[in-house]
Amino acid sequence: MQDALPESLPGYYAARAREYDSIYLKPERQDDLRAMKAWLPTRIGTGSVLEIACGTGYWTQFYAPHCQQVLGIDAAVETLEIARARVPLAQVQFTVGDAYQLPSPVERHDAAFAGFWWSHVPIARQQEFLRGLHKTLRPGARVVLIDNRYVEGSSTPISGTDVDGNSYQSRSLKDGSTHRVLKNFPTEQQLREAVAPHASEIEVREWPYFWALSYRLA
Repeated sequence: MQDALPESLPGYYAARAREYDSIYLKPERQDDLRAMKAWLPTRIGTGSVLEIACGTGYWTQFYAPHCQQVLGIDAAVETLEIARARVPLAQVQFTVGDAYQLPSPVERHDAAFAGFWWSHVPIARQQEFLRGLHKTLRPGARVVLIDNRYVEGSSTPISGTDVDGNSYQSRSLKDGSTHRVLKNFPTEQQLREAVAPHASEIEVREWPYFWALSYRLA
C-alpha cells in the first residue's frame, strides 16, 4: 500500500488530477451541488478573492465571472493545468502555492474561499492556517469554506483515526495506487469554535451531503 500522509497531499492530488472531478457526478449529490453553485457567488461578493487549494478550478468557475480579481493557489501543478483551461478569464490567475505559507498581497483581498480543503487540515494546524489566511485579507473580509459531511453509503468509509482526533480514508485511484488521506468531518459546533476568535457574522449551512461556513473577519 502507498500511504499518503497529510504532508504528501500534493502528491495524491497530482495523481488524482485527471479523475478528480468525477466525485461531482454522484447522482445523490446533484441537488446539493446545484444549490451550492447558486449560493456560493452570493457569499463571495464581487471584489478581490483568494482561493485556497483551488484544485481543478471546479468551484472557481461559478463565482469568478462576477469578481474583479481572483488568485487561485494550489500545491499540485497537474490540477492547476486543468483549472487554467477551465477558467480562462483575464481577471483570474492560478499559481502554485502553500496554504500554510501564503504570498503577501500588495493589497489585501476582499474575500477568501476554500472548497474541500478544511477537511484536510490537521486539527493541530487549524489555527495556524487561519492566522496565515487572515493576514492576506482586509478587515471585514468575507471567508467561505465548503466541504463534505459524512454520509454512510455515499462517503468513503473512515479507515482510522490518530491521537489528535484526525480521521483518515483509504482511497484507491485508477492507476491502482491506494492512499491514506486525512479527511475530517467537523460538527457545526467545532466549526464555530475554530473561527470564533477571529470572526463575526458566523453562519453554518448544511445540505444533506455538504456543509458551508461563512464569516466576516473581525
